[in-house]
Amino acid sequence: MTSTYPYAGAPTVRLTVAQAVVRFLANQWSERDGQEQRLIAGCFGIFGHGNVAGVGQALLQDDVAATAESERAGSESAQATQHLPYYLARNEQGAVHAATAYAKTKDRLQTLAVTTSIGPGATNMVTGAALATTNRLPVLLLPSDQFATRYPDPVLQQLEDPRSLDVSVNDAFKPVSRFWDRINRPEQLIPSLLAAMRVLTDPAETGAVTICLPQDVQAEAFEWPVELFAKRVWHVARPVPEPAALQRAVEAIKASKRPLLVAGGGAIYSGASEVLRAFATATGIPVADTQAGKGAINWDHPLSVGGVGSTGNSAANTLAREADLVIGVGTRYSDFTTASHTVFAADDVRFINVNVMAFDAAKHSATMVVADARETLTALQGALEGWTTDPAYLQRAADLWAEWDQVIDECYHRDHQPLPAQTEVFGALNELMGERDVVINAAGSMPGDLQALWRAKTPEQYHLEYAYSCMGYEIPAAMGVRLALDSDGHEDRQVVAIVGDGTYQMMPMELATIVSEGLKVIVVLLQNHGFASIGALSESRGSQRFGTKYRMRNRDSGRLDGEKVPFDLAANAASWGADVLRCNGIEQFRASYATAAAADGPVVLYIETNLYGPNPPGHAWWDVPVSEVSELESTQQAYAEYAEEKKAQRHHL
Repeated sequence: MTSTYPYAGAPTVRLTVAQAVVRFLANQWSERDGQEQRLIAGCFGIFGHGNVAGVGQALLQDDVAATAESERAGSESAQATQHLPYYLARNEQGAVHAATAYAKTKDRLQTLAVTTSIGPGATNMVTGAALATTNRLPVLLLPSDQFATRYPDPVLQQLEDPRSLDVSVNDAFKPVSRFWDRINRPEQLIPSLLAAMRVLTDPAETGAVTICLPQDVQAEAFEWPVELFAKRVWHVARPVPEPAALQRAVEAIKASKRPLLVAGGGAIYSGASEVLRAFATATGIPVADTQAGKGAINWDHPLSVGGVGSTGNSAANTLAREADLVIGVGTRYSDFTTASHTVFAADDVRFINVNVMAFDAAKHSATMVVADARETLTALQGALEGWTTDPAYLQRAADLWAEWDQVIDECYHRDHQPLPAQTEVFGALNELMGERDVVINAAGSMPGDLQALWRAKTPEQYHLEYAYSCMGYEIPAAMGVRLALDSDGHEDRQVVAIVGDGTYQMMPMELATIVSEGLKVIVVLLQNHGFASIGALSESRGSQRFGTKYRMRNRDSGRLDGEKVPFDLAANAASWGADVLRCNGIEQFRASYATAAAADGPVVLYIETNLYGPNPPGHAWWDVPVSEVSELESTQQAYAEYAEEKKAQRHHL
């Protein structure tokens, strides 16, 4: 049965629901500061019985039409407003990671859609959705669903819930999505798509957007209003600070003696880097950064003091402990940033939080400025004209940073034998990569080392996913970043994903997608035969690195403490189609990097590193509870230390 648009006289076009989705998405645009760009730049997908004849057919039809139009026009210009490019991924979670990384690279002004089949294809995306929402990054998810008619019931891969026939596995997306809907009738699609675009382009509300598409509804025809498919521009707001809120912030800053600004991801997404540098110079307020905010201020700026929190450095954390005012700009204050509520330790410390999201701006009983970071910093600098911090405070910040900068040099050039420390690999990369090349990482011990040590000159260079810290993010993310850079004509910029052997084993398959798309990506694969981060954490918490090394089952003891597992990850990487260069030591790694940078396609640099570090010295705490009672002496000792360290925790009231 064909449904009809109810308004008589309105021009309509007959399309299936899936065809309408594709045509609508191809004509959505975002705008900020007068610059327009495609909002949904393409669609990742893996086809199964739930979407192959629905969304899959729609994407095929769109591709055929765009190709024909391009041939008639004699160029690719005809595809600009009509085409939704399709990318074949190998894993649904990886596809969402790639879309999220694309959105991060585009400062949340563009993203990609992901379509999957029903059942396992859909639920594979749940982790990716959680990552996107936790990181406040927009992605559009289009999982297939069971039949709306319920004639084939249960359909293949349908999870039956005896409490309600309206529940499917796609309900699992609800807690990890900022917007969720299920389209049971074609008429429902129009308001759902409009609501989805609103959330994707709202700086405060953005995250994963999920529209579930029952497979029979995907193929159902409807008379759609032609107006639905006209070019639609979504204007991304820059909310300005309320005058009263701005005045409260100015008064608090002027009353402070030891202020510290903490730059989060929002400072980068708002394009506030230049304003932030000018603000720091004018006011003399030191600037620390979070994982998402690193590079918002260049590392060699006189007021830059580097990473703060559990994986921060001695300079930033010393200033944080002494600060009487913390100015959070675009940060959500994760437990790593606050060192589990221990690093901002002064009795009189107070907070000013600048954030587009009131939820984040209200944290730590702060003076709230719910506004755009760039607009607020500009207004603050104007209102604070003539005011600066004490010269002695400036000198202290400079001295602390000089001490830590020397530690960075030591970590980068350890010459550790027989296997190099991973910090030496990071040092080589930091020195070899260009200012606007992109380094990507997400999980394990590496984010901690990178936040403490990496010298980022630009906001584009440092791409760390540490809100969800998802193992397996890095290789798909490199694909998303590469696609984003290439779309802007930045083919000359390198994209470098650093992965450990643990992360690599979780999601290497998007290497095949990178190869099939001919994307210029460098993957640095560090092999240390274990989980370095969790192993060190386990040891420090009295659990003796249990279950954190890749070892064969010992037939005598029955434990996983036998010989190293004889896998060859370099050979595995080569099997996906990438060129692989085995690097024996740092000097060979440096030479191989030059080869990889000059290559036309993807290259994997494989190097063995020491499982035990050494890593940079830690300067803050992280709350990981220890067993209160134990028969193990190591655990008993760790609990005693934990109980003592926990005394420093506090709520900021």
